[in-house]
Amino acid sequence: MSYANRLYQILYPNQALIASHLKPDEFARHYLIGSIRHYSGKLVFAEIDAGFRHPYFNIEECLSGMKPHADGSPKRTKFICSYRVMEHMDFNAIQKLYLATSEAQVLELSPGTYDKSHQQGFLRTYAEIAPLSMLVMSPLNFPDFGRFITETGNPKGAPKIFYTQIDLNVEDFLSSFENNPFAQAPFAFLHPSKLRDAIQSMKVAPEKKTKGLSLFCPLDQISFKRIRHGFMFTSQDGFKFFPMPSLHEIEEKNFKFWQGM
Repeated sequence: MSYANRLYQILYPNQALIASHLKPDEFARHYLIGSIRHYSGKLVFAEIDAGFRHPYFNIEECLSGMKPHADGSPKRTKFICSYRVMEHMDFNAIQKLYLATSEAQVLELSPGTYDKSHQQGFLRTYAEIAPLSMLVMSPLNFPDFGRFITETGNPKGAPKIFYTQIDLNVEDFLSSFENNPFAQAPFAFLHPSKLRDAIQSMKVAPEKKTKGLSLFCPLDQISFKRIRHGFMFTSQDGFKFFPMPSLHEIEEKNFKFWQGM
């Protein structure tokens, strides 16, 4: 039996370029449930144009070994590269983005146009996903944050980055904290007083571009329901945006995914 060769870029929890015979939903199911490697959590990956080639990746050599198993079953995963994948990825080759819950329910996202207006001076929260992994607060809007992080010479940046904006109403949190400083922070892995201090430090230094909230961003502990606009791939040469559907649309069209968001 013959199978089509597919290329997937894993963005979370690890980072890799992988070849597979599996379709996206089958790939997610194998990665989260079917593999002997233990992993329990969210999965974010992109389907890459099967014709994509870059000198950094030994794609042809890998694909030459993509043969079904002796029993006729498909080759599920063959790792091409696990290092500096994002840096050498062509955004034009990224076709679809997939979000998967820990139960392997999958939401497919298509690229779209980013044309939103932004309030100036508003503190935003960003989850850097790949190749960096931090939770960061910044007054920069969604695309400007990516351009800043990918600037040459930025000691906390990278040439290319995949990230998203997390919904957090700063003023509501501060008001809630004043009323009850023992209440849990909007992020379970952050102490509320640490988040309060970070916000206040940004307010007294409006010229500051970023403030780290967490040295590691555990996407597993952030609901997909809190994704504000969608997901962004950015470099100094441009960006590729994958809009997130509304919760109402997801509930109507993909109820099982909505349940596990």
